[in-house]
Amino acid sequence: MITKEQIARINELYKKQVEGTLTEEEKKEQAYLRRLYVDAIKQSLKAQLDSIKIVTPEEYEKLKKEKGGCCGHSHCNHKH
Repeated sequence: MITKEQIARINELYKKQVEGTLTEEEKKEQAYLRRLYVDAIKQSLKAQLDSIKIVTPEEYEKLKKEKGGCCGHSHCNHKH
C-alpha cells in the first residue's frame, strides 16, 4: 500500500521534473515510487476483480430472495 506521503513525494518529484531540476538520485526515487504506486493500483484492482462472483440468472434470483433485494439491502425495491 502506498501512503499519502509517498503520493505527495511523487507529485513533488514530478514538479521538479517539469522544471528540469530533477537529479539522477531523484529520478531513481521517482521511478521507485511510481512502481510502488502502479503495483498498489494493480493489487487493488485484482482484489476487486477477485471479489466478483459471476452467477447465472437463476442463482441471481435465489440470492435476491435470500438477501432481500438486488443489492442485499432489504429496503432495495428498484427494478433492473
